[in-house]
Amino acid sequence: MEKSPLSRPAMIALCAALILIWGSAFNFVGVAVDHISPFWLTAWRLLVGATVLTLYALITGHRFPTFRDPRWIWYSVLGMTGAVIPFLLMAKGQLSVDSGLTAVIVGAMPLITIVLAHFFTDEKLTLFKVFGFFIGFLGVAVLFMPDQFGLGLTGNWKSQLIILCGAFCYAGTTVAAKRAPKTPAPVGSAIMMIAASIAGLTAALILDPGGHVPNAPALTMILLLGIGSTSVGTILYLFFIDRVGPSSMARLNYFPPVLSVIIGVWFLSEPFTWKLIVAFIVIIIGVMVSRISSPSERRMGSIRPDRGRPRPPIPAVRPDRD
Repeated sequence: MEKSPLSRPAMIALCAALILIWGSAFNFVGVAVDHISPFWLTAWRLLVGATVLTLYALITGHRFPTFRDPRWIWYSVLGMTGAVIPFLLMAKGQLSVDSGLTAVIVGAMPLITIVLAHFFTDEKLTLFKVFGFFIGFLGVAVLFMPDQFGLGLTGNWKSQLIILCGAFCYAGTTVAAKRAPKTPAPVGSAIMMIAASIAGLTAALILDPGGHVPNAPALTMILLLGIGSTSVGTILYLFFIDRVGPSSMARLNYFPPVLSVIIGVWFLSEPFTWKLIVAFIVIIIGVMVSRISSPSERRMGSIRPDRGRPRPPIPAVRPDRD
């Protein structure tokens, strides 16, 4: 059955929800790592996310596919590449790379996404799209780049490369999710987190067997992360990609770091700098440029071979709840 397009208010609300959920996650993680190791933070938030998503899928009447169904393989792999592997890579890389430079490196993720989407989906690169995404990346760089810029920043290049590999995992997951077998977002999200939680718990037990008990502040952050970005965020993420594609999701990824800085200034008394305003303006310009259609695209868009033909009625069918 053909999907009904999202209205503009619904699309704005969806984008705002994702930006809020992902932007606040940076701050929650920043608080949590002061009280619990990154490995156990990852394991606990994935376990909370898997529990919440599984219960939500069952309560809302969805049925999980049988274990022979290829969707288990697809979404389990997405759980590895979209959660476990990048979480662990980021944790490893940030042992010697500060959060600001990490944000700049991860800012390359949308650029990687549009390149992968060009080769593996029907979303092709255009000059305006590449230029717009590059401008957006510059916006993130303006916001987080250290004041003293120089070759010394490349001293930890191995750790920076590890973080870049994490960004590549996020980009690859965004593209692969578009090609995954059609599955209701709650079910696909639950399968992703079930597989990810098993792998994350195994990694934590092996790599950090002694740091698994969270204190009260860590437990609060774990619940906020597990319910927020790991549960609700994953459902909205899959739904968004299915409706609008990887490139639009990539554009959205420039805004959560900006919101994270705003939250830090507003709630955590972090200093306000001119970089925040400049970065936001630059990112907005980049997103606007990336949405400009080339003349050839406009010509193709004006050619509608089915224009004027009556559309056949859509038969009433019962939605598949699997």
